[in-house]
Amino acid sequence: MPSPQLTIDPGERRLLGALAVPPVPDDPAGRDLLARFYRALGDPTRLALLAFCAGVERTGSECVAHAGLSQGRVSAHLGCLVDCGLLEVRREGRFAYYQVTDPRVAELVGIGSSMVADHAAGVAACTRVAPAP
Repeated sequence: MPSPQLTIDPGERRLLGALAVPPVPDDPAGRDLLARFYRALGDPTRLALLAFCAGVERTGSECVAHAGLSQGRVSAHLGCLVDCGLLEVRREGRFAYYQVTDPRVAELVGIGSSMVADHAAGVAACTRVAPAP
């Protein structure tokens, strides 16, 4: 079965009151794909790795040391970020180098951080979204 494709015109915006609302796919498969993309950001280790790899190439070993987790766990997190298009990997011999190359990744994380700062008490009190284990 082919992978679902998210087909939204990036320039499309709908108005809700005075706010521009980014488009959300009308079809369930498109919404699921978008939700999966955001779940890739929903892990503290992956967020830390994105920040660590922003603006500079990092080796897998550097990522492991930074995360303080086993090589296998960090590799799984890096693989998720690469698969979702949030990190790029460059292989050279036995080494892999990771870097955030799309400036929208930093924008997306920055917007999330800004929103959390504005709504920290509500996010912390939310019982519907469990904290990371």
